[in-house]
Amino acid sequence: MIRSLLTALALLLAAQGATAQVSLDGLLGTPTQTEEPAPDATEEPAPDTAADTAADAAALSDAEQALATAVPDLEDWKSRVKTAEALLQAGNGSSLALTRTRDTLFGWRDRFQALGSLNAGRIGTVQAQIEALGPKPESGEEQPAIAARRAELNSQLDVLRAPGILAREAYARANGLIAEVDSQLRARETSRLSARGPSPLNPANWPAALQGASDAVGGVVSSAMARVDRNLSSGGLLRTLPLAVMYMVAALILLFRSRQWVWLLQSRVERSHSRGRAVWSFLLSLWVIVLPTLGLSALILALRQIGVLARSGDTLSQAIFGAGFTIIIARWLNGQLFPVGEHGGPLGYPPEIRAKIRRNGVALGVGLAAIIVVGALMHGAGASDAATGVVVLPLQVLLAVVLFRLGYLLRHAPMEKDGRETSSGRVRTTVGLLCMIVAIVTPILAAAGYAAASDALFAPGVMTLAIFGVIIVLQRLVYDIYAPATDSTDTGPLMPVVIGFALFLLAVPVLALVWGARLTDLLEVWAQFSAGFQVGETTISPTDFMTFVLIFGGGYLLTQFVKRQLKTSVLPRTKMDLGGQNAVAAGVAYIGIIVSALIAITTAGIDLSSLAIVAGALSVGIGFGLQTIVQNFVSGIILLIERPIGEGDMIEVNGQVGFVRDISVRSTRIETFDRTDVIIPNADLVSGQVTNWTRGNLVGRLIIPVGVAYGSDVEQVRKILLEVGGAQPMVLADPGPQALFMAFGASSLDFELRVILRDVNWKVIVTDEMNRDIDRRFAEAGIEIPFAQQDIWLRNPEALHPAKPDATPAAATSAPDDGPDTAREARAMMDAGDMHDDADGDPAPEGETQ
Repeated sequence: MIRSLLTALALLLAAQGATAQVSLDGLLGTPTQTEEPAPDATEEPAPDTAADTAADAAALSDAEQALATAVPDLEDWKSRVKTAEALLQAGNGSSLALTRTRDTLFGWRDRFQALGSLNAGRIGTVQAQIEALGPKPESGEEQPAIAARRAELNSQLDVLRAPGILAREAYARANGLIAEVDSQLRARETSRLSARGPSPLNPANWPAALQGASDAVGGVVSSAMARVDRNLSSGGLLRTLPLAVMYMVAALILLFRSRQWVWLLQSRVERSHSRGRAVWSFLLSLWVIVLPTLGLSALILALRQIGVLARSGDTLSQAIFGAGFTIIIARWLNGQLFPVGEHGGPLGYPPEIRAKIRRNGVALGVGLAAIIVVGALMHGAGASDAATGVVVLPLQVLLAVVLFRLGYLLRHAPMEKDGRETSSGRVRTTVGLLCMIVAIVTPILAAAGYAAASDALFAPGVMTLAIFGVIIVLQRLVYDIYAPATDSTDTGPLMPVVIGFALFLLAVPVLALVWGARLTDLLEVWAQFSAGFQVGETTISPTDFMTFVLIFGGGYLLTQFVKRQLKTSVLPRTKMDLGGQNAVAAGVAYIGIIVSALIAITTAGIDLSSLAIVAGALSVGIGFGLQTIVQNFVSGIILLIERPIGEGDMIEVNGQVGFVRDISVRSTRIETFDRTDVIIPNADLVSGQVTNWTRGNLVGRLIIPVGVAYGSDVEQVRKILLEVGGAQPMVLADPGPQALFMAFGASSLDFELRVILRDVNWKVIVTDEMNRDIDRRFAEAGIEIPFAQQDIWLRNPEALHPAKPDATPAAATSAPDDGPDTAREARAMMDAGDMHDDADGDPAPEGETQ
C-alpha cells in the first residue's frame, strides 16, 4: 500500500513538472545516506527490486518537494531541529539557550500546524468524486472503466494527502522537542528552589555581610560625592541647579499634596448623587497613582541633575523607582479596600478595623520597597548571596510579622454588618489563614538557607493579595455602575456577575506569571488548548466551538426574527385562524433551530458519526428515563399539527377551566379565571378528555336552573323566564331561549332557562345579570323562591321531663325545661337517631306526635 501510494505521488508530481527535490531524510532528521549490506554474489536480485526502489525514492522526494513549496525555508528547519536535538542530548545547555531553542521550535510548530490541512479543499473534492462512484462491489468484479477511474482518483487522493501528512509529522516532532525542553527547564527550576545555601543565622557569615553592607553604602555615597564634585568643579552644577530645583519642587508637591487634592474632588463627586458618580470617583482615584508617580520621576530626575544618581544605566535609580511605585500602589489599594470614613468599603469592616488593616497593608508595601533597595545596593556592591541573605533577613522577619497581623485581622476581625457567615466571609477567613501560614513559613525557610524558596513564596503571596484586591475594587465598581437607583430587595442584574467572572479569568494568567510560570508556558497551554481535544475520531478545538456557537446563535436569532415577522406581519393578513397562525410560527421556529444546529455542526467540522454507537447505547437508557418527556414532546407536535386546541381557546381539562395562553413542545399553559397559570403536560391533552368551549366558534349554551315554591303559576314562571332570556343582548334570537319545567323537587318546582350565547366567554357575566333579572321579576310577580327547611320531631317528648308526684297530666305535657340536664338528654336522643326529619317545607300540625 505504501509503495503504491508513493509511486502514484511520484507520477502525479512528475506530470506536473516538479523538478526540485528535497530529501525526506533531512526533513525527518535521519541520515540522508545509509549503507546497505552488499548483496551476495551468488544471489540475483529480484527483477523489479531496483525499479521499486527508484519509484519509492522518487515518490518520497516529490512529497518533500510538495511540502518545500509550502515552506520555502525548510532547510532552516532541518538545521535548527538537529541543533535542538543535540542540545537536549548533551543536557548541559544553559537555561537561556534552552529558552531560545524552545521559542524557535514554538514558531515552527505553529507553521506546521497550519500546514496540517494543506490541500483540504482539493482532498474534499476528490473524496466526493470517489463517493460518487459508489462502493466497490464485494465480489471484486467491477467495470474496467469505473475501476480505472477509481484507481486514478485514489492515486490523486494519496498525492494530495502526502504534504499534509509530512507537515503533521513535523508538527509532532516539534511538539515533542518542546516538551523535552520544558521538562529540562522545570527540572532545573525545581533544583534551584530546593537548593540550600548558607544560613543567615550562621555567625561565620556575619562579618562578610557587614562588610558587604558597608561597601554598598560607602560605594553609593562615594560615587555620588564624586559626581557632585565633578559637576561643581566643571561648572555644570550651576547650569543644572535651576532645573533640579524645579524638578524637586514639583516632586515634593506631587508626592505630598496630590492625594489631598484628589480626595477633595472625590468628596465633591460623591456628594453630587449623580448616576455616574461611582465611575468618576474611581477615575479620580487613579490620579492618586499617576500624580505621585510623576512626582517620583521628578525626584529621580532632580537627583540626576545634581549628580547624586547616575544619569543612565544605574541599577539604584531603577530600584528607587520600583520601591517608590510599590509604596504608591500599596497606599492606593489599601485606601480603596479599606477607606477612611463611615463608608465600609467593599469588605465591610468597621472603621477601627479598617484603619488597622490599612496601616499594616501600607507597612507591607514599605517593607517590600526596602528589600528592593537593599537588594539593589548589595548586588551593586558585588556582595555574595550569603551576605545579602544576612542583611535582608531582619527585613523579612519584620515583613512576616506585618503579614501575620494582616492575616489575623482579615480572619478574626468582626464585620461591620450583621456578621452572618457568607461566602465572602469564608473567603476572607481563608485568605487570612493563608497569609498567616506564609508569614510563618517564609522566615523559617530563609533562616534555614532556602533563600530561593523563601523568595518564591513570600513575594508571590503578597502580589497575589494585591491582585485579588484589584479584582475586588473593579468588581465593586461594576456593581456600583449597575446598582439600582433605589433600594430594592432584588438580587441585582446578572451583568456584574458575568464581568466579575471575566475578571477572575483574566487574573488567572497573571497569577501564573506571578508564581513563576514563564510566558512560554502560558503560550504552550494556549497552544494545547487551541489544538483542541479528541472525541472519538473528531478533534474539537475552541475555534470549532466558537464557529458552532456563532453560526447556531445567528441561526437562532434569525429564526426568532422570522417567527416574529410571521406572527405580526405575514400570518395576520391570511385567512388562517389564530391557532393555525401560532402552529405555523412554532413549526417554522422548530425547523429553523434544527437546521441551524445541523449547519453549525457541519460548518464547524464536527463529525458525529463516531458518536453514533455511543449515542445508540445511551439512547436505550435515556429512553426509559425520558420517556415521559419524549411522550410530551411528540404530543406537542401532534397538537401543533392537528390543532385540536389553539391559543385563546377556553378549555376544560383535568377539572381545570381556563384560556390557552401558550403551547410548547412539552406542555401547554392555561390561565384560569383566578388569573393563575396551570401547566398541563401535552400527553394529557392528547390522550385525555378535553372540552374546548370555543373551538370553531364562540357560540355556546348556558343553562340556568330556577326553583319556585309549590302553588306558583307555572305558565307565569315560564313567561317571565322567556322574557328575561330574550331581553339579554348576548342571547341569540335563533335558536331562541327555552324555559323548561324539569321536575317536582323536594322543596320546589324545578325549571331551567336554556339560552345560546353569542360568546361563551361571557357566560359568568350573563349568568349574573340574568339571575338578578329573574329575582327582580319574581319579586314583582309575587312568586316565591323556596329554600330547604328541616323540622325536628321528637317521638316522646315526655321522656325528656320525668313526671313529678304532684304533677297533673296537663303539667306533664308542659313546655320542657331548658336546663343543662335536659339539653344533654336531648342531644343524647338526637345522637341515637330518635328524631324525624321532615324536609317538605310544610309546617307540622300542631300537637302531632309520632
